[in-house]
Amino acid sequence: MAIVETLEKLSNVYGVTGREEEVASLLKKLLKPYVDEVKEDKLGNIIGIRKGKKNAPKVMLAAHMDEIGLFVKTITKEGFLHFTKIGGIDDRILLAQKVLVFTEKGPLHGIIGSKPPHIQKEEERKKVISYDELFIDVGASSQEEAKKMGVKVGDTVCFDVKFAKIRENIVIGKAFDDRIGCVIMIEALKRLKKTECTIYSVGTVQEEVGLRGAGTSAFGLYPDFGIALDVTVSGDTPEVKETDAPIKMGKGPSLTIADAGMIVPPKVLRLMVDAAEENKIPYQLETGLPGSTDAARILLTRDGVPSGAISIPTRYIHSPTSLLNLEDVENAVKLLIAVLQKIPKQI
Repeated sequence: MAIVETLEKLSNVYGVTGREEEVASLLKKLLKPYVDEVKEDKLGNIIGIRKGKKNAPKVMLAAHMDEIGLFVKTITKEGFLHFTKIGGIDDRILLAQKVLVFTEKGPLHGIIGSKPPHIQKEEERKKVISYDELFIDVGASSQEEAKKMGVKVGDTVCFDVKFAKIRENIVIGKAFDDRIGCVIMIEALKRLKKTECTIYSVGTVQEEVGLRGAGTSAFGLYPDFGIALDVTVSGDTPEVKETDAPIKMGKGPSLTIADAGMIVPPKVLRLMVDAAEENKIPYQLETGLPGSTDAARILLTRDGVPSGAISIPTRYIHSPTSLLNLEDVENAVKLLIAVLQKIPKQI
């Protein structure tokens, strides 16, 4: 299966933080041909194990399965759904989005609504509408009807977006943060014929609310080396300053130097940079972003695990639809393989 086909499958399934079961089921199937064992831990992390030589380093790859989304908070007497946000979502992108509400009777189509602009006062039209002033309309006429449709408090809500290829190497879709990391992990295992390392390929849960799955899985596995596979802000759109977001789409994967959650150990960064340069793989270096990745949690496991991050420049992350360049993904796969082959020589 080509990279684009794997990404389409993973992008189109649903898995709001804490409800990653559908993604986990698919990831198990996609990992199985390329590992010796697939298991699921108590929190729901999926772990594919590729066994290496007895005394070789243990490497943990981490790509989170969860996506940003919503939970139903209350149902009004008129049948509208108020919601809470799960993960970092800008209130500005919520209004008028198509959504799916996942009920015990199946998914319901809905739309996020607000007071119509035609009847808003001038000062109301100028301000960003807070998420707690918005609601989801599933077409119910009352609270009783909404409940008969299967809606209940706590139901998950996902953005209703489908994957599309819009140019030869440009794709758009839902949840590239971080289904693209899962794709890179699968594709690297597929191409990696031999390795001295034992590789733990982990699809982590609950990353968007504090890197939680990476923390528990890393504690249980206690690897010698950790690599997070994720996305990063692509700063090549209008009104973005070079000093705020220097990473650009199509220029290769990004290697983190430091972010809000970690400072990458020099030996880890040097190993990754050397792997890229020795194999003539384009890469970019990044520091200073306010966010972080699963690598930050792996790094602080037990008495410390040397860790780094490989990220794909992606436009419009933490929104319903993102955009990326498949050439960056291809180069990230090549870089990950090169790093995995280099680790036994330097760790």
